[in-house]
Amino acid sequence: MISTALRWVFLLSFIILTIGGNVLVFLAVGLSRRLWRIANCFVVSLAATDLLLGLLVLPFTATVELRGGKWSLGGALCNIYLSVDVMLCSSSILTLMAISVDRYLAISAPLSYSRRVTPLSVTLALIAIWTMSLTMSFVPIHLGWNTVDYRVQHSDWGLGDEDKKEHYCQFEWNNNYVLIYTSVAFYLPLLLMIGMYLCIFRVAQEQVRRIRAATPSFPRMASTVATVREHKATVTLAAILGVFVICWFPYFTYITCVSIKEKTNPPNTLHSVVLWLGYFNSALNPILYPALNRDFRRAYVDLLRSAGQFCRKLPFTRVSVHHRLTCVNGQKVSQQLEKHEDKKEPEMGNGLVRHEPNTVPDEPK
Repeated sequence: MISTALRWVFLLSFIILTIGGNVLVFLAVGLSRRLWRIANCFVVSLAATDLLLGLLVLPFTATVELRGGKWSLGGALCNIYLSVDVMLCSSSILTLMAISVDRYLAISAPLSYSRRVTPLSVTLALIAIWTMSLTMSFVPIHLGWNTVDYRVQHSDWGLGDEDKKEHYCQFEWNNNYVLIYTSVAFYLPLLLMIGMYLCIFRVAQEQVRRIRAATPSFPRMASTVATVREHKATVTLAAILGVFVICWFPYFTYITCVSIKEKTNPPNTLHSVVLWLGYFNSALNPILYPALNRDFRRAYVDLLRSAGQFCRKLPFTRVSVHHRLTCVNGQKVSQQLEKHEDKKEPEMGNGLVRHEPNTVPDEPK
């Protein structure tokens, strides 16, 4: 019972972190004019992909995980859920590859960057990414390319059949198709990213050498600045590439090994660990990629500062509004009482009439 509750808390916190981080990217880009650049379209597309993953996939995956792999919505919806999962994961990986190419072009040839990276080229790249993701997800699952007998998986699985044996909502990887998928969706993008970041590192080293050669009169200062820049470039590239490899390499290696077997294994602990480790990359993307950019860091700080100021002012605003409403209501009540007293004008004894101060009394009749 306690272990189930802890798993609920962990998975729910994971989903909230994924959704909240990617929403923060949208707010930062939308509210900060410094981030309105064509290159940030890839970052926004990455945030949209990871946000959809947190909204459409992770809640169902967590439910299936906590129910021991049982799926109660039927085989048709299971195939749609799996297709969306594969599509969003593939789109996230391909977008990371596009970001690496964009950064290589920006660093290696900054003068010709604006001619190469145009709104049209970025739009075409995003269309190509989503088209490939759709092709690798919905087409093979709904045509049966990923099964041994080339029949559509879960086609004979109706609502309420989750208690039957061998009915698990998972992608079947049981033929040579998995080799094509893993190569296109992971291994080739991984090799391209490694090549791009190695080229970026070499360009950064060359820039450091130029800085040292251009400042001979200040050798110590130039050497210190160049060393700091080289160290920062090394840490940045190692963090980006290391997180990507740690999160996705175990999953694609696992499904490649599973595809060699003739029969699909039911969901087990190892499958859950490598799957959620891959999902963890979507939670780290809004922290890692934008946080390594100075403009994104400033936008994050401004957003968090504005949110903190709003939260601090909120109780005082409520008190002040309540006080003002009380005063206004008090004035209305007092004015109504005064009007009511003026209408009554009660007469005093001995036939005298009560008069207002500073007024001339009427002559007696």
